[in-house]
Amino acid sequence: MSGGTSGTSTPERADPAKVRAAVESQPGSASYYGKLRAEVVVAGAPGSVQADLYEGDARDGGYELLSGHWITGKGQVVVPTRFLERTGTEVGDTVRVSYGKEHAGLKIVGESFDTSGDRLRIHADMADFPSAEPSTFLVEVRSGVSADDFARRLASVVRPLGGDATTVPPAEREGVILVMSAMAVLLTLMLVAVAGLGVLNSVVLDTRERVHDLGVCKAIGMTPRQTVSLVLASVAVIGGLGGLTGVPAGYVLHRLVMPVMTRAVGTAVPPSVLDVYGPARLLLLGLGGVVLAVLGALVPAGRAAGTRTATALRTE
Repeated sequence: MSGGTSGTSTPERADPAKVRAAVESQPGSASYYGKLRAEVVVAGAPGSVQADLYEGDARDGGYELLSGHWITGKGQVVVPTRFLERTGTEVGDTVRVSYGKEHAGLKIVGESFDTSGDRLRIHADMADFPSAEPSTFLVEVRSGVSADDFARRLASVVRPLGGDATTVPPAEREGVILVMSAMAVLLTLMLVAVAGLGVLNSVVLDTRERVHDLGVCKAIGMTPRQTVSLVLASVAVIGGLGGLTGVPAGYVLHRLVMPVMTRAVGTAVPPSVLDVYGPARLLLLGLGGVVLAVLGALVPAGRAAGTRTATALRTE
């Protein structure tokens, strides 16, 4: 037996030019950019730093920015808040970044909203490091084209070439914001349920205490509809007062608590997270107190209207 080679072989590295051509040939492609995640060394930063290097216009996949702007070409870098804090730099400073044997002085042009973890991550243009090649391509599809169908079709073309390409996912900044929004919605629903049950309990007790008075009113000619209106009007005033006090208090707490939450994960808070309550929305939230009170009182108000006059008058 001869000592031949083993049956396994290392797959050849994908040719970025072939992958680019395959991406461009797909109908429905609007634009695309290449991306490489690599380890780099940054002067002044402890240990290695994770770098996302981009080829082309990557604004579609960019992060929410706290200040400055996204990278627009060579010699620029976007960094998170924790990078600025740990290195003692600020937007406008220049840092030296080393990728393998290549070095580049990059100007910090933006501060990103990044809650991905404690590890430092920077974003730079791939053109600053000639030996870098994109490991994946992200494609923005045209309007009306299904992103999922396009991604499957693209994968079937690119994978035989050894490359990786897919459609642009929702911007990474949106992940945390969506989680925070989902938590806010969940807490809001829980509070609405608790408030509704509280209103229901209060109105039930109140109508039981006032059943004799309601009986007197019905005896002198009050109709069931008027009885319901009387009960609902009494709680609507309380709901309105609750909205007038609760909405401003919630608005102030929102602007106090959100920065504390984001600082806990090593970043500042972007304007898009704070500036979410306009005058119209605040007015609707205030009216929500009235609506919540009325909804919580509908059942006991209906029972009070349905109570017979003689039964109500005998109740003390």
